[in-house]
Amino acid sequence: MSRIRIVTDSSAHLRPGVADRLDIVVVPQNVHLDGVTYREGVDITSKEFLQKMAATTKMPTLSPPSVATIAELYRRLHRQTDQIISLHVSGHLSATCQNARAAAQTLLGRCNIQVIDTLSISLGQGMLVERAAEAAASGAHMDEIVRLIRGMIPHVYMVFLVDALEYLEREKRIRPSQAVLGAMLGIKPLLTLEDGHLLPMEKVRTRALGVEKLLEFISEFVEIEQLVILQSSFSEDTALLLEGLELLYPEWDIPVFTYTPSLAVHVGSNALGVAIQEKV
Repeated sequence: MSRIRIVTDSSAHLRPGVADRLDIVVVPQNVHLDGVTYREGVDITSKEFLQKMAATTKMPTLSPPSVATIAELYRRLHRQTDQIISLHVSGHLSATCQNARAAAQTLLGRCNIQVIDTLSISLGQGMLVERAAEAAASGAHMDEIVRLIRGMIPHVYMVFLVDALEYLEREKRIRPSQAVLGAMLGIKPLLTLEDGHLLPMEKVRTRALGVEKLLEFISEFVEIEQLVILQSSFSEDTALLLEGLELLYPEWDIPVFTYTPSLAVHVGSNALGVAIQEKV
């Protein structure tokens, strides 16, 4: 039996070294800002992209890898294997999954390609991709890996404190009048990832109160497998969140990562969030 290959897109935030260690193949998303297109993770770093976002009034956009691009990747991998599991960003946030399914049809009957909508993004997606790759490396069968990941998906959570109401307005998650009023009042929304949708969860008047709400959300979990902080840059808010988490989990060393361009497209350039994998 040929080795199962794991594919994902660059919306998946993988910890440093994981893609190389587990031989995960990553297809880049296309991020657009100020008339320039960048291949995420290839042409620009997360830090550089966030700096460019902060220096312009233009809002970035994202476009998925094309059907042809993904199909070519599958054909290349098919020279080595007839089993591919392709895990992608939530279909409610991108057409990547749709394009991957269309690409898989080009090898129908020749290569068993399972396309999974992770209903997640960023580190939530990355947690699922990493677990799938670990299972593949350990010799698990394709059906076992698909079942494992589908069982994990409902136990991966993400919450973000964001500044920019215009991103919610653009994606029709709030009305234009709400965005204007919220900006006037200095409202800071908290977003949660629910069934693959980024939805407003709560609104606060200050970022300090937002950090308190993040801590409240985390403290509701009985058992946590993984907990990671996502930030645009280290700030007083990050320090405050880490202080609160140290009281909750004094023995944990909680990692902090700069979030990627594909997430910045949805949450802006000054967000703070957490990704949680619940123990099951």
